[in-house]
Amino acid sequence: MVDTSLIRNFSIVAHIDHGKSTLADRLIQLCGAVSDREMVDQILDSMELERERGITIKANTVRLDYKAQDGQNYVLNLIDTPGHVDFAYEVSRSLAACEGALLVVDASQGVEAQTLANVYQAINANLEIVPVLNKVDLPAADPARVRQQIEDVIGIDASDALEISAKTGLGVADVLEAIVKRLPAPKGDAKKPLKALLVDSWYDPYLGVVVLVRIIDGELRKGMRVKMMGTGGTYTLERVGVSRPKKETVESLGPGEIGFFTAAIKQVADTRVGDTVTEERNPASAALAGFKEAQSVVFAGFFPVDASEFEDLRDAMGKLRLNDASFSFEMETSAALGFGFRCGFLGLLHLEIIRERIEREFNVEIITTAPSVIYNINMRDGTKTTLHNPADMPDTAVIESMEEPWIEATIFVPDEYLGSVLKLCEDRRGRQKQLTYAGSRAMVVYDLPLNEVVFDFYDRLKSVSRGYASFDYKMTGYEEADLVKMSILVNAEPVDALSMIVHKSRAEQRGRVMCEKLKELIPRHMFQIPVQAAIGGKIVARETISAMRKDVTAKCYGGDISRKRKLLDKQKEGKKKMRQFGKVDIPQEAFIAALKMDEN
Repeated sequence: MVDTSLIRNFSIVAHIDHGKSTLADRLIQLCGAVSDREMVDQILDSMELERERGITIKANTVRLDYKAQDGQNYVLNLIDTPGHVDFAYEVSRSLAACEGALLVVDASQGVEAQTLANVYQAINANLEIVPVLNKVDLPAADPARVRQQIEDVIGIDASDALEISAKTGLGVADVLEAIVKRLPAPKGDAKKPLKALLVDSWYDPYLGVVVLVRIIDGELRKGMRVKMMGTGGTYTLERVGVSRPKKETVESLGPGEIGFFTAAIKQVADTRVGDTVTEERNPASAALAGFKEAQSVVFAGFFPVDASEFEDLRDAMGKLRLNDASFSFEMETSAALGFGFRCGFLGLLHLEIIRERIEREFNVEIITTAPSVIYNINMRDGTKTTLHNPADMPDTAVIESMEEPWIEATIFVPDEYLGSVLKLCEDRRGRQKQLTYAGSRAMVVYDLPLNEVVFDFYDRLKSVSRGYASFDYKMTGYEEADLVKMSILVNAEPVDALSMIVHKSRAEQRGRVMCEKLKELIPRHMFQIPVQAAIGGKIVARETISAMRKDVTAKCYGGDISRKRKLLDKQKEGKKKMRQFGKVDIPQEAFIAALKMDEN
């Protein structure tokens, strides 16, 4: 066991692309945890997708041995956390396992929205924060302005912020010294019953589920029987180890240490992030605070483009579920798209990542339906239900009222784009809460309905601000709203995949845009096709796709008009019959394009 006074547990808090993974690489290199030959960029991001997009999706940990200037050998545990808002709960658990955090801010861009969200989580968890200004080697870097900004916006003292360049390695040695000198050592009692925080877990095809834990009290040993206090499962430990980034087995882990164990656990769903691990025979008196079930926020349907790939899609989802307990799915069928799945996600980035992983890792092409959120429905008979799929909405006669989820959004934007960002938020039924300035940048806080954000709010925000605005949100609760279900009818047949729940005030406008889009996207047939948007029995918008015409009178030259009339009437009868029995094929591109709304 390591003496707790020589352990430092810390994580790095930063906005996407401010150099968090690069700094982690430099710290690992300086401590000699990886040889130069094995070193790769973003060493802690193991997924190809993470490297390509430059984001961290799964939390990871590494144990570093560092000999400080005072001659002592310290053990540093770095937890690399995701920066994106969708994974806010996982970040909160990772921060709960630390005593300190490095706040990394890009010296050219300054404080951004996700930096704020995660740093407030760190402050609420009572962590010691060391500000670090990264990318000082860039010509556009302005450390003095960013220092001032950290003090103005976040309200922490940045006079002794470290100036570094993680890419070139400038000043990284000072970061290691600051971790040892400025961050507190963990507290814990090895004599007490075992109490450990479950920080993360992932699936290994050979070992089963690998569980990452931070020991609070007691000792974790190989062969011990442990119990999960949240889920109630009991397991016998097969191996205990630490990650340096290579996995090394150890005999035991003591208070303050971070390591992993395997215990022939079959599913990641049995090991919930934030759960408390304790010994079965001698359990801890109470579980650690802050444990929450992973809640899906956004729902969408996944359908295979080719119906014969349904089984492959099912296998792919089963395998992804093994590795990601926050992703849930169930079977559903659609008249237009056949068999598929209704899936739940933590947010839009999570949806995008899962979709890309299915298409890349399992080679299954999929159609995604419009993303929707969970609505609460109060019935006339006093019961309450939740609605995940717009196609399942009950008849309006039995509904008393509906409630939709709201979020509090924090947006950072340079002055010149403030007007267009405010207009965007107002268009999405937002309510402004506050507007403050930090230098030449504005910080806007808005209350927004989540279903207006789910569609394409992020894309629109990026385009109206030329990519300079940063956005972060947290759920605030449910509010009653005047919501209706809008169905899209093609040739008088409802298309399930395009039905959506919208606010009554915006239904007509949404319906009109949708019909205009589909008119362009659906190819012409031999008969006329009406495309309609309907609320209940009332049609609110209509476009007509005209029929292709064959010139049946071409063979008549001269002669009586009645001969031509006869041929035209015969054609008219045929068209009428065709329209009755004809089927309209909606191409795959039409679904995807129709869901990208509000370009005008």
